[in-house]
Amino acid sequence: MGCASSIHISDRVVYHSGKDSEDSHSPQQTNANQQQGNPSLGLPIKSSSYKVLLVFAKEDSQSSGFCWACEKADFSCSVARTPESALECHLQKHHDIIIIDHRHSRYFDAEALCRSIRAVSFSENTVIVAVVKRPEREESSVMPLITAGFNRRYVENPSVAACYNELLQLQHGEVRAQLKLRACNAIFTAVEQSQEAIEITSEDQVIQYVNPAYESIMGYQHGELIGKELLEVPKSEKNKPDLLDSINSCIQMGKEWQGVYYTMKKNGDSVPQSVKITPVIGQGGKIRHYVSVNRPLNDNNKTDKSCDRVQAESQTDNQSCKHKDRRKGSLDVRSTTSRGSDGSSQRRHSSMARIHSMTIEAPITKVINIINAAQESSPVPVAEALDRVLEILRTTELYSPQLGTKDEDPHTSDLVGGLMTDGLRRLSGNEYIFAANKPHHLPSHLSTPLSLGDIPPRIAQTMENEESWDFDVFTLEAATMKRPLTYLGLKIFSRFGVCEFLGCPEATLRSWLQVIEANYHSSNSYHNSSHAADVLHATAYFLCKERVKQSLDPIDEVAALIAATVHDVDHPGRTNSFLCNAGSELAVLYNDTAVLESHHAALAFQITTRDDKCNIFKNMERNEYRTLRQAIIDMVLATEMTKHFEHVNKFVNSINKPLAALEESGGNGDEDSVKGILTSPENRILVKRMLIKCADISNPCRPLELCIEWAGRISEEYFAQVMQLQACSVDSRGGGQIRHATVEEIHNGVCM
Repeated sequence: MGCASSIHISDRVVYHSGKDSEDSHSPQQTNANQQQGNPSLGLPIKSSSYKVLLVFAKEDSQSSGFCWACEKADFSCSVARTPESALECHLQKHHDIIIIDHRHSRYFDAEALCRSIRAVSFSENTVIVAVVKRPEREESSVMPLITAGFNRRYVENPSVAACYNELLQLQHGEVRAQLKLRACNAIFTAVEQSQEAIEITSEDQVIQYVNPAYESIMGYQHGELIGKELLEVPKSEKNKPDLLDSINSCIQMGKEWQGVYYTMKKNGDSVPQSVKITPVIGQGGKIRHYVSVNRPLNDNNKTDKSCDRVQAESQTDNQSCKHKDRRKGSLDVRSTTSRGSDGSSQRRHSSMARIHSMTIEAPITKVINIINAAQESSPVPVAEALDRVLEILRTTELYSPQLGTKDEDPHTSDLVGGLMTDGLRRLSGNEYIFAANKPHHLPSHLSTPLSLGDIPPRIAQTMENEESWDFDVFTLEAATMKRPLTYLGLKIFSRFGVCEFLGCPEATLRSWLQVIEANYHSSNSYHNSSHAADVLHATAYFLCKERVKQSLDPIDEVAALIAATVHDVDHPGRTNSFLCNAGSELAVLYNDTAVLESHHAALAFQITTRDDKCNIFKNMERNEYRTLRQAIIDMVLATEMTKHFEHVNKFVNSINKPLAALEESGGNGDEDSVKGILTSPENRILVKRMLIKCADISNPCRPLELCIEWAGRISEEYFAQVMQLQACSVDSRGGGQIRHATVEEIHNGVCM
């Protein structure tokens, strides 16, 4: 205890036992060398490793398990034996994860140490885990851990696999969310430095944020506005009487409003400002915030006439906005950029409705809106810097909402969920996490390829035999950290020349694949992006068959590949009958008819067309797009099983039997007759339907080991639905107690 400060370096980890510790040997370099010696271990080597601090008073099997797990995950790991050395080490290295031994209070007070770490300003983004003893009888409350500042608990289990799984869950859960919060700080720094007045309000039009430029222009102090409703702020009488109603009706429809609006400064002066008000769609698909970006107009001699004209045009725009683009949350860029000069060129910013409180909800949505608004009037160096920020954020997968509103903060839900018995979800044998509904996370440590040629060699190797029926999608799933659809889609779409047909750049296709994959639920055992990749592969395989080639045109092939990619997007892991019996919103929306299939098709086009950066259809000719769209929708709807036999019978009677009759009559060589059967418009539709239906349920025909894996996954997903039915005292088969079967029973035909 009284020994001099020292650092002991092993082949796996850096041990801190006191002061004057120096990071003279990099654990990341050690890991990298070992990884190169055995590339099959752990995750791919990254240029920046996550930092883990283990606080264990003495070495035991549990601490060793985490050490080996850190090495396997390629995380930089340090070990501290005392609270003092732990604090000193954290002050030096700013760890992402701290794991504290909470099992032996005689060595040190783990909760006191956690509070000390939380007292350090930069530790607010650090994830702290308590290792606790396995409960002998009843579960103990986690409230003391939460109160002390712990994010999570880990029930002791020295297994390297269990420790490794815990680290992976931390990496893709709490740590990823904290890293994105840090990234958002840079965005708010840009907003703070903007020379334009930015005002942000909630959905109820309560002011939640104003930047320094707003304070300077309007003469208010920050504290005089925050928490006030917009109605409480004095209004100028120079605006037309119905202008405010016009603005509200437009933005409440999810449309952006842009025009000139008179605002009243604190001293009573009315000043015309070029205003742009953007509604921001948040959780639940509803408008959660409004952002208003205002710029004072110059040249007062021309102001009054131009303002009258602009306000009149703005009201006209509002009347017609309902007829322009009804896609929720979309913006008609042409309508805001192609209006002539003469005053209207100044209508670029907004002042009444606003978006963003300082709490984060849907990072990519709010970040893009704020940056775009700030870019328009920023100096060239700032605009270029913001361009780089946008590019970084896009390549780190910030396309899906991951942080909730103040009332639905997933971090809070994570912790509070641990207080309820049914909020604990067992993952394997020994790990528990707080929370149930985690947002979809995409691993940012795997760099997204800029093009097909940039795919990492390890991933490219797993796709070398993608033209073979024996292709193993599970190997690709593991290599891409559950992102097989993006990589396989890039290769297959390139092989079929999809970009050339659609007239879109490969970058747009890449962004589209990323957004589509982000909307598959990785939490589903079966209906996830790996299933979509499997169906895409089978579809591509069938398209290469000679008879199929004879029947389909290039537009049909493109439609089939896109339909296979999106056919189960946003699948909740529950069946149509379950949703209908439960009275879900989707079932009500689609009248209990092809509920999921209708949702898949509709959502696919919504998320494709709402952003030009991933709109693969934007360069298509209108009539060709309508034909392609109809083909995609028809194929996705064909995967609905209630019409399975109807499709099969039509296919048999219209195609199989006529072709068989030709063979029996000796007309097999009559290629014109065969082609006439295969290429008729009605039969081409049937071929496409059967193609995607066969691809959708093709996994029993895969090699045995793949078939068994798929069987286990779909059984697990079905069991999850049965458990939910039983919890609701509902039996989808007509009443009675639901009996739980094993996968083996299902394979043996025992389960009824």
